[in-house]
Amino acid sequence: MKEALWWQTEDDGKILCTLCPRFCRLGEGQAGFCYIRKNVGGKLYSLGYGTSTGFAIDPIEKKPLNHFLPGTGVLSFGTAGCNLGCRFCQNWSISKAKLDEAHSLGTSPKKVVQLAIRHQVPSIAFTYNDPVIWGEFVIDISRLAREQGLKSVMVTAGYITPEARPDVYRYIDAANVDLKAFTERFYHKITFSHLDPVLDTLKWLKNETDIWFEITNLMIPDENDSPEETQQLCDWVLKNLGDSVPLHFTAFHPDFRMTDKPKTPAATLKRARQIALSAGIKYCYVGNVFDDEGQTTYCPACGKALIRRSWHDILEYNLVGDSCSCGQTIPGRFVAQGLVPKPRRGRVYSLGF
Repeated sequence: MKEALWWQTEDDGKILCTLCPRFCRLGEGQAGFCYIRKNVGGKLYSLGYGTSTGFAIDPIEKKPLNHFLPGTGVLSFGTAGCNLGCRFCQNWSISKAKLDEAHSLGTSPKKVVQLAIRHQVPSIAFTYNDPVIWGEFVIDISRLAREQGLKSVMVTAGYITPEARPDVYRYIDAANVDLKAFTERFYHKITFSHLDPVLDTLKWLKNETDIWFEITNLMIPDENDSPEETQQLCDWVLKNLGDSVPLHFTAFHPDFRMTDKPKTPAATLKRARQIALSAGIKYCYVGNVFDDEGQTTYCPACGKALIRRSWHDILEYNLVGDSCSCGQTIPGRFVAQGLVPKPRRGRVYSLGF
């Protein structure tokens, strides 16, 4: 355990956790909605600090991040618990579990960074469950990673308070934010949270940081996949974030408490991508389906295929630094000149210490 940040004692002696917009009030011995922040002896502790439910080296495209060090591997890990209650959770065995139920392993910031160095990957991803709830661990790892020349990535729902955001993201280089829908009804009914704090996080990332970020929208049949909602989401992104933030529409598969829903048809994703491109979003992708066109990065000026992908595999790479041969600059964080990634087949490795 590690004493937590972002909390205060209430007049009645309970602890108010101020890390996320749930603002859980905890009596002695009580844990928050996330399971891993607990009142012990009148202090809030992070039970997730120094633990992991496992490590893997993934393609960075799996996060998904298509404009951040494409073609490289990333050391990925998470803990247990979550501050959202998504009925469709694709990682529910981790995010809905307590630490002892998830067979967590002990580790430390130094060991995590050493593991990344040992496997020669340029970045570390905090993922699988939402890293917001173990923000103290994120801070210590990402600080040490930066000292060692490694990058840090947040894969998150963006459900965090303005108070905690600057601390948690202080040493973060890139993020993928899961914008789960574009209606308060969906957020309240399906995720037991609210939409506005997520939109606020996205605007903060754009306007107050230099963190590279991309957005994912998991499309669930008859829940958040209507053309009208997709249009509204795209219009908001254009107005508030600009036309160059990559947007990923990904396919749902039945899981957890939404096994009654069918998987997302590929046609729904293609339609969403076309809506985004027609609205003016320059970089739009589809995921969790085979769609080479929908996974390829094109130059918005001349239309050339710059990074051709199939699933998480890079098949062709035509960027020179961060530019197309026509001179158009592509926004993102790309590999340095001379370190152009070779076309490769993506592989995932399970790791141990």
